[in-house]
Amino acid sequence: MRTTAVLSRDPKAEFSIEPVEIDEPRAGEILVRITAAGICHTDLATRRAGAADRPILLGHEGAGVVEAVGPEVRTARPGDHVVLTFRHCGACANCTAGRPAYCHRSVALNQFGRRGHDFPRLTVDGAPILDGFFGQSSFAGYALTTQDNTIVVDPAVDLALAAPFGCGFQTGAGAVLNALRPEPGAWLAVYGAGAVGMAALLAARTIAGVQVVVVETSSARRELALELGAEAALDPADGETVARIRELTGGGATHALDTTGIPAVLGDAVAALGIGATVVAVGLGLGTPPIDVSDIVLRGKTIRGCLEGDSVPAAFVPHLLDLHAEGRFPVERLITRYPHAEIATALADQRAGRVVKPVLTW
Repeated sequence: MRTTAVLSRDPKAEFSIEPVEIDEPRAGEILVRITAAGICHTDLATRRAGAADRPILLGHEGAGVVEAVGPEVRTARPGDHVVLTFRHCGACANCTAGRPAYCHRSVALNQFGRRGHDFPRLTVDGAPILDGFFGQSSFAGYALTTQDNTIVVDPAVDLALAAPFGCGFQTGAGAVLNALRPEPGAWLAVYGAGAVGMAALLAARTIAGVQVVVVETSSARRELALELGAEAALDPADGETVARIRELTGGGATHALDTTGIPAVLGDAVAALGIGATVVAVGLGLGTPPIDVSDIVLRGKTIRGCLEGDSVPAAFVPHLLDLHAEGRFPVERLITRYPHAEIATALADQRAGRVVKPVLTW
């Protein structure tokens, strides 16, 4: 079957829109007609995996409609509306313990995993494409997925709105609802108000009595954070944020989330915590944060990482969609839609801070 894909042939060049051929679904596979795919920072960082002579197909926040299923598929059928997420084996110790984001086979399954035979999923001009990103490579009109990363949702759900739930929105919301679990009266400090940070803010607002302070360099995003319910939005350019957060929260935040992956920012997040408080880091970065060990020990602080919101997507994504249907998780304020051929414009708007979460449509 022929479709259109957004390919990366060279990490230094812009994406190209090209016709590709996609194979029929084989055993355990699901052919999904993609209607929308969110653009995530992970897609852009992973572009560096592609060489100029071997295009890669990214996209890991896809949503669409099941077109066909291969043998042995029992959880989806043609016509189902689906949200796509990360892959997991379902059998290792972490998967069986309800922690699929930490699957022992996660790297093999999510980083351009190959089929177990000689038939490539996608080709361009007769040559195989490096695909299988998060088990979907959804920057295309069709994607071949599997049962473990394909979530059937209500047909009434707006799929362009739902697409980012497969990664970015579940990461931010899950970091709050599954990992931090603040209670009424808590103060949550969110560092970085991109899609993940904003989803965390919205998730915190579903818990009565939780107050949120956002630290963000973009004035437009600070303004939006206040509109979405943050009690305060601080610009780090206005001065050191640790003292301001301690004063605002009456001694330090009870919970914090770092979405930036910047070591110095994580260090600030730790310093701004109150006694017995916890910071969760979800941003991937390089380097060592400046952390005072005495501060950690004497004040009983906790630092922990979190992948994909510590969620079980088959349960958590529908839960978040239910919250949205109830008007309690208004992520439509975060999304801007672009025809997939306008990906360059979408990326430029995202870099400039004009949009929070660009979503490509087919």
